Amino acid sequence: MTEHFDAELINGIALAFEGDAVYSMYIRRHLIFQGLTKASQLHRLATHYVSAKAQAMLVSKLLEEGRLTDKEEAIYRRGRNAKSYTKAKNTDIITYHMSTGFEAVMGYLHMTEQHSRLEELIAWCIAAVESKP
Repeated sequence: MTEHFDAELINGIALAFEGDAVYSMYIRRHLIFQGLTKASQLHRLATHYVSAKAQAMLVSKLLEEGRLTDKEEAIYRRGRNAKSYTKAKNTDIITYHMSTGFEAVMGYLHMTEQHSRLEELIAWCIAAVESKP
């Protein structure tokens, strides 16, 4: 079900909330398609992709390599700079804010139905994580 809305009016935390779920779903599906079926194994491996530390590393590389559009960079900054009322778990505050910005981009692309762009970025992220020693 798609609602009509202006994505510009959605705050960075709400975009990140959506993006966290969407990115996590794609990663879980990727791992299952690799033939992994044990819940403990799936959870452990998923953290290599979805942890705040992993997402901060990925968004840093995306920015460094100029892979985000100007609009996506603006959404990243909106998410990164959003006032969060939750504490960072198992990471420092800068990493946490960077991962929130990463999730905001994913949420924005999903909510604006830019599915091919979303999948392009997620495929790049999967390749980046899997090529890391």
